Amino acid sequence: MKKYELLYAISSTQTETQREDIIEKLKKFVEDRKGKVESIEKWGMKKFAYPIQFKNEGFYVLMNFEAEPSLIKEMENAMNITESIVRKMFVAK
Repeated sequence: MKKYELLYAISSTQTETQREDIIEKLKKFVEDRKGKVESIEKWGMKKFAYPIQFKNEGFYVLMNFEAEPSLIKEMENAMNITESIVRKMFVAK
């Protein structure tokens, strides 16, 4: 298994409960596929450098985890169809 870092922004229109549900859903996504979540840091609401989907800010979350490389593509596809996730970036450590 390889180590990865995922930084993603959740739409500012989501309530705190909805944000927590999304964070938990992504954590469970990794764990259900035999990955291991090492840490989750909630950076909070930050302004974007430029508008994204007509929004000027989003809630940033940094997740460090271990997983098989095939999980990244699968997770990226799942995040693409989740409307509340505005941006994402995977980094292999």
